[in-house]
Amino acid sequence: MSTHAVGGRTWAWVVLLGLTGQVAWAVENMYLNVFVHETITDSPTVLALLVASSAVAATVATLLAGSASDRRGRRREFIALGYVTWGLATAAFGLVGVDAAASLAPALDAVVVAVVAIIVLDCVMSALGATANDAAFNAWVTDTTTTGNRGRVDGVLATMPLLAMLLVFGALDPLTRAGHWTTFFAVVGVTTTLVGVVAWFGVREAPLPRPSGTYLSSVLDGLRPSTVRHRPALYLALGTWAVLGVSTQVFLPYLIIYVQRYLDIEGYAIVLASVLIGAAVLSMLGGRVLDRIGAVNGVGPAVGIFAVGLLLMFWARGMLPVIGAGIVTMSGMMLAIASISATVRNHTPPDRAGEVQGLRMVAAVLVPMVVGPFIGAAVIAGADETYVDLGVTKVVPTPWIFPTAALVALLVLVPWRLLRKAPAERSVVGVGS
Repeated sequence: MSTHAVGGRTWAWVVLLGLTGQVAWAVENMYLNVFVHETITDSPTVLALLVASSAVAATVATLLAGSASDRRGRRREFIALGYVTWGLATAAFGLVGVDAAASLAPALDAVVVAVVAIIVLDCVMSALGATANDAAFNAWVTDTTTTGNRGRVDGVLATMPLLAMLLVFGALDPLTRAGHWTTFFAVVGVTTTLVGVVAWFGVREAPLPRPSGTYLSSVLDGLRPSTVRHRPALYLALGTWAVLGVSTQVFLPYLIIYVQRYLDIEGYAIVLASVLIGAAVLSMLGGRVLDRIGAVNGVGPAVGIFAVGLLLMFWARGMLPVIGAGIVTMSGMMLAIASISATVRNHTPPDRAGEVQGLRMVAAVLVPMVVGPFIGAAVIAGADETYVDLGVTKVVPTPWIFPTAALVALLVLVPWRLLRKAPAERSVVGVGS
């Protein structure tokens, strides 16, 4: 087998764990917003607070669990047990609602109680998911890949959010449209738990080098200024990812609501399915190109495609124009993420793959999800457009979220240019499989 080949067993776990995790994240990142919007409150500020709180919880959990898996020298237990508990927390979303809050705390404002409950549960779910997927699984991917094949592996992983959304739309969206939210969350939660059980028996890993020092020093190592100075390319790559992430979070939390309520496209599931399939195919093909030209060189062109797609989304009306603009947007976004992700892996020290996942969460999740949704919420509130649902007037996202996201995306070019000029660091070669 070629030194750059990826073994069949590795591919199987990359796809199974990657897709299952992204299905759970799709529910949390997009459908949970819809659930809250439809059943609890339409406030864009509450949606932004929900996203930001979960991002903080996920980041802290990844920092702690990533370093713990480094010191243990194993990822399997973190992956398996994490997926099991992650699934249980996901299933519990369906138990939260205004009616349940009113029955449990009749003396309090039921909406406020429901909002607090869903935020707390979302933080718990995000912490468990981050431990399983972001800390352990992503570190395992770094451990088992090399600089010669990370472009194609990250190209495939970059499609997983799209494929996950497609799977959820195709199989489970009818449940949400019929208001069967408890069943919807239960199906996703039980599936995630079962995959965790299977992973306990099936995931294989080679012995890993362990970092020196105490656990606390491992957790804090990546946050020290001296570490930043020692690994400039790694932190420039993370900075590039943070800017890109902010641009995506300006519009993604509101995307389904926009297509369904602002564009009023009855067959919005068809639109989203077409976009996801087209973008997934282009992203997987692009992953092979990244391995040929070098991951870091693909960032700029991919971001350019992403920005063009966002501008097209601003003007797109009707099913076919939205599908075309959506494919351009999502393809550019996925290729940009794959390029940056592979670049980060290539600059990851071999004994600190788990630690770097915590830093990745700061850049790819915490900063974007704290900043991006509030930018989007401000744009939506400023436009002040509404629709009426069953006699109730609700705020609706507007097209201005897309050029705003494009403007932020173009700022990626600043850290990216510095990254290309950064001093070369020793590349990390995984153990392969």
